[in-house]
Amino acid sequence: MKKTNFTLFIVFIMTMFLTSCKEKPNYFSLQDDKNFGAQFDAEILKNSDFVILSETQYPEAYETINQFLTTLLNSEKVKHANDFNWTVRIIKDDATVNAFAVPGGYLYFYTGLIKTLDNEAQFAGVMAHEMAHVDRRHSTAQLTKQYGIDLLLSLLLGKNSNQWVDIAANLASGLTSLAFSRSDEYEADKYAVIFTYPTDWDARGVANFFEKMETHSPIPVFLSTHPSPKDRITKVNEEWSNLGGKQGEYFETRYTQFVSSLP
Repeated sequence: MKKTNFTLFIVFIMTMFLTSCKEKPNYFSLQDDKNFGAQFDAEILKNSDFVILSETQYPEAYETINQFLTTLLNSEKVKHANDFNWTVRIIKDDATVNAFAVPGGYLYFYTGLIKTLDNEAQFAGVMAHEMAHVDRRHSTAQLTKQYGIDLLLSLLLGKNSNQWVDIAANLASGLTSLAFSRSDEYEADKYAVIFTYPTDWDARGVANFFEKMETHSPIPVFLSTHPSPKDRITKVNEEWSNLGGKQGEYFETRYTQFVSSLP
């Protein structure tokens, strides 16, 4: 049996096993997620459509955003906190109010999003939401849906390497935005609350973010492809209440200092 066919056979057996256990099937291992993420990140760093701020030139901004990441990872609620290469990049683009994540722990935040938000709790909620997509492994599942198991397996086997360039280019142009399913979005919102609840931030920050975006003009494109913000706000508040309804902080002044550290 050829190596590729054997790999596909193993994937099929794993999928049948996972399905029989009534869990969401994922065709790839944690190491595969890390490999995907490293490849994505390499292509994004090379792609001129993404202007990644230098950590050397903007040490204060990266110190702050990495502290957000560290705090959330230390919440002890992130399942794969020690399994992935968690990395944050800041994309210089004030016109784009967006963030995205790719498998393996790579998170990308546009300056347009950072500058639009009002406080740390909102930003922490957005970061926790993106981390949840990675931690719950939605990213790999969505890539499989968009590009197919055969193509992704061939990439892991070192074939069709030019496809990484195309996928990264599509991310830059907005053609590929990893438009997650409704259930994935609700789950990421739920875990955004769970990840932030043990911290000093108010765990309703992601709901506060949705409220902010509802009044933003123009309304970001990604909200038009996601579940209703009102429904998501309700579910976030329900999860917060279920956890005990602890009041957290928003840290507006500290967030202003973070924004001031950006170009």
